[in-house]
Amino acid sequence: MKTTLMVCNAEPEVVWNAFRMGNLMLEQMDDVTLFLNGPSVRYAAMDSERFPLVELAKIFTLSEGVLLA
Repeated sequence: MKTTLMVCNAEPEVVWNAFRMGNLMLEQMDDVTLFLNGPSVRYAAMDSERFPLVELAKIFTLSEGVLLA
């Protein structure tokens, strides 16, 4: 299944959940594109111990997910 997730939010938890969902779908062998728009493009600046966005983004792209920002 091909899926596109679109995120346009400045809340780290929202972006974190999008990456988590994308990674879960990639584990199920789905084709996933994650489109970050607006304030969510700055996901690396939102990275924290509670919401490790950079780590999740790395896993997402290494798992052949497509990240558009």
